[in-house]
Amino acid sequence: MQRQLPPGPTPWPLLGNLFQKDVLPLYNSYAKLTEKYGPVFTVWKGPKPTVVLCGYEAVKDALLGHAEEFGGRSNIPLKIPGSRGQGFVNSNENKWRELRRFTLSTLRDFGMGKRRMSDRVQEEALCLVEEIAAAQGQAFDPRETIRSAVSNVICSVVFGSRFDYKDSAFLEQMEIVTDLTDFLRSFLGIVCSALPKVMDFFPGKHKKISAEAQKMYTFIHEKVKSHRQSLDPENLRDFIDCFLIKLEKDQYHNKVIFSHEDLVVAVLGLFVAGTETTSQALLYSLLAMAKFPHIQAKVQQEIAEVVGTHRPPSMEDRVKMPFTNAVVHEMLRYDKFSSEIFPRAVTRDTEFRGHKIPLGTSVIPLFTSLHFDPLWWETPEEFNPGHFLDEKGEFQKRDDFMPFSAGKQSCPGEALARMELFLFFSTLFQNFTFQLTGDARERDLRSLYFDHMKNHLYPPLQAITCPR
Repeated sequence: MQRQLPPGPTPWPLLGNLFQKDVLPLYNSYAKLTEKYGPVFTVWKGPKPTVVLCGYEAVKDALLGHAEEFGGRSNIPLKIPGSRGQGFVNSNENKWRELRRFTLSTLRDFGMGKRRMSDRVQEEALCLVEEIAAAQGQAFDPRETIRSAVSNVICSVVFGSRFDYKDSAFLEQMEIVTDLTDFLRSFLGIVCSALPKVMDFFPGKHKKISAEAQKMYTFIHEKVKSHRQSLDPENLRDFIDCFLIKLEKDQYHNKVIFSHEDLVVAVLGLFVAGTETTSQALLYSLLAMAKFPHIQAKVQQEIAEVVGTHRPPSMEDRVKMPFTNAVVHEMLRYDKFSSEIFPRAVTRDTEFRGHKIPLGTSVIPLFTSLHFDPLWWETPEEFNPGHFLDEKGEFQKRDDFMPFSAGKQSCPGEALARMELFLFFSTLFQNFTFQLTGDARERDLRSLYFDHMKNHLYPPLQAITCPR
């Protein structure tokens, strides 16, 4: 099999390239690996290969030009709910397609991409403003509050209600979500995914993560149970109600595709994805604006000119706010630490760019390699909103910008995430000026963010209320 795959660094027996520091993490090593092996190369995470795609041309060719071949999904060999093929993380193509189709349709029915969802995000953004204002300009850690605000948007769709920011059960789930996603991004998470049976014999954080994920599974299971008891087919409240009705209809017609387990794990997936990625992006934006006050001031000036102070920003304002929109996009581009937690897989034996990739092989399209490619971006290592502005200062879309992936496996919540990012971001900077405190002011943006990602350390911020 190794002879058929694209070239790559020589793996060690059993361990592959796991402990070769010049290979992993890929966001640090891809440039050198690409220079040596080309834009399509193979790394071995333990005894199993992963094909890595680097650069705009290779990624676009795979995800859009060969969408069917690169449209599979790898299972996660971790002992967490959903790792055995339920919900969105499964390699059953027909089941995955049907679940994605049903989820997108249901989310649209509950307003995703529509005015009522925009109103819901606006309401939550104002709750967030009120919570931050309670700090009265003192230094504070924004993580918990922002996670809760972002999560409440998807909770209102999935569970039919939002949670109070001080709700202890809700806050426990927020902590679990953060621990789980941080673990899956970490080197230990990569090792556990590559060598699950070996790691079963060792104590460590992976054991704790599995237990925490089970708590979250139980929390959602209880929500589903409560919904089943109060279900009214004439008054569907949320995603869970719609899924329960689908289960009943499929059972009646002897067309059983999903199970109760699929429902719980699908909700868990929406809950995690709808919480962590967007909240991390918003936290990153606060750091970026505090670190670059001249950009923050220009954002605030545009908000003041277009929106004023007597109403919250709306999605209709976005087209009139090209600089603010560009800052939001640049913030997504500049996040070098984002990773493909859930690799794709080829759905058949595939010939691609002169290489043979066997059926079922894991594939990682490395989006960092697109977003930091000096051939496409003017100043890739700088935080520069001008990357998304034309010569007239108008916002410009870019084909080489794929923070939500592309093709068959693109993020189903992309429309909601884009809405949340713009509305939360613009509402926060309509109301506050954010400043770093202490020695955090002297450090660069990446080291500040990396400390949070790796060590859960977040520099305190001050939120100074904007004058009216």
